[in-house]
Amino acid sequence: MNIGDVATRSGLPAKTIRYYEDIGLIAPQRDLNGYRRFRERDLHKLNFLGRARALGFTIEDCRTLLALYEDQSRASADVKQVARDHLVRIETKLADLIAMRETLTELVDACAGDQRPDCPILRDLGGES
Repeated sequence: MNIGDVATRSGLPAKTIRYYEDIGLIAPQRDLNGYRRFRERDLHKLNFLGRARALGFTIEDCRTLLALYEDQSRASADVKQVARDHLVRIETKLADLIAMRETLTELVDACAGDQRPDCPILRDLGGES
């Protein structure tokens, strides 16, 4: 398969596929003319990476998970730890987002939203009381 074929089949942009190659996550073969030639296993890795990225795993997490996936002697505890660490990061982000929502809701509720120049949102952003 060429890069267009594998992009279509994986749902990933060609630019992303080239990036994954540049950072060593995939290593497609090269034809004599230098064009990439993707095998089914490359497509499988790209699907794996696409799913992992859709779940928010970092590139380094993906590298680790891909290595674990390919290691038949892996311990599932290692996989679980990578996923657990990622889940902790998600929970932290959720807590931060909830706090932002609460603060912004209070500011929006405090703003009259009329023709007057006074605005608690701008005061807060400006560090004023």
